[in-house]
Amino acid sequence: MRKVDLKDLLDSKFLQYNSSDFISQDPIAIPHSFSKKEDVEIAAFLVSVFAWGQRKTIVNNGFKLMDLMDGSPHDFIISHHSSDLKRFKKFVHRTFNGDDCIFFLQRLQEIYKNEKGLEVFFASCYKGDMQQAISDFKKKFFETKHLARTEKHLPDPITGSSAKRFNMFLRWMVRNDGRGVDFGIWKMLDPSQLYCPLDVHTGNVARKLGLIKRTPNDWQALEELMNHLRKFDAKDPVKYDFSLFGLGVNDEI
Repeated sequence: MRKVDLKDLLDSKFLQYNSSDFISQDPIAIPHSFSKKEDVEIAAFLVSVFAWGQRKTIVNNGFKLMDLMDGSPHDFIISHHSSDLKRFKKFVHRTFNGDDCIFFLQRLQEIYKNEKGLEVFFASCYKGDMQQAISDFKKKFFETKHLARTEKHLPDPITGSSAKRFNMFLRWMVRNDGRGVDFGIWKMLDPSQLYCPLDVHTGNVARKLGLIKRTPNDWQALEELMNHLRKFDAKDPVKYDFSLFGLGVNDEI
């Protein structure tokens, strides 16, 4: 397929699938149930951490977690005491269990009380290299005492991970095209700096379109993909995540 035809295809699918009609069936539905910036980003971060498996189950467990936080994530993070965390002991989604959840809530409390929140916390890790920034975020997030098993719930792109769910979270926070899906509430990063959430489905579509040659869905394959997408739109390359995802989910290619 010629580059001009491929760009036309991706642009048309972006317009088709970047629609609020799909929100209710997607994990992004959880942060969309809030309007306060801190509520949105906390809900988005937590659900992105365990957003793997069946989307319906992810959404159900995401709302369950918000209910456990009394429907007010930021207020809960700021004001909870250790006794308030007992209710999370039985929370589980796949391998994300109650102990993991409790650590994340405790760490978020420290971040919002001492680091001015998630946006400032992540921005302090970003020095122009997204791969390194996500890796540094993980190191910084796990600086306090924790169970070793809990570390698996944040990615480290330096070891090869494509950081799919974390890149999805960043897309939600940074992009804002007025179409009602992504929030665009983080202003310390620019959409041009973002990377696509690369997984099996988007990777397969990208390979069929000739956007990736590498076999594993790792960070190296993601760099290959982004090199192409930035040529189509340097200012907002990850908008094509909607195109690749939609083409894959609906078996259009």
